[in-house]
Amino acid sequence: MPTASWNGATIAQSDATVVVEGNHYFPPESVDPACLKPSSTTTVCPWKGTASYYTVVANGAENRDAAWYYPEPKPAAAEIRGRIAFWKGVSVG
Repeated sequence: MPTASWNGATIAQSDATVVVEGNHYFPPESVDPACLKPSSTTTVCPWKGTASYYTVVANGAENRDAAWYYPEPKPAAAEIRGRIAFWKGVSVG
């Protein structure tokens, strides 16, 4: 089962991830909400749309913008709407 972890904490775990460009996108209900802090950061992908970010919080530490999601993806990426992916040292495996 794919699991996302960072700084000794399990952030997300699900058998229902969607893999796009090598990234596991977790269903929002499989992510521990206590580990996510909203960020004002956004980026734009030409085919997926505008991504929004979360800072990952675990065991008293913060990993700025280490999670992202597409609240309103373009049609080609509709399957990842609202799902959350990780990077910046968050281990997914």
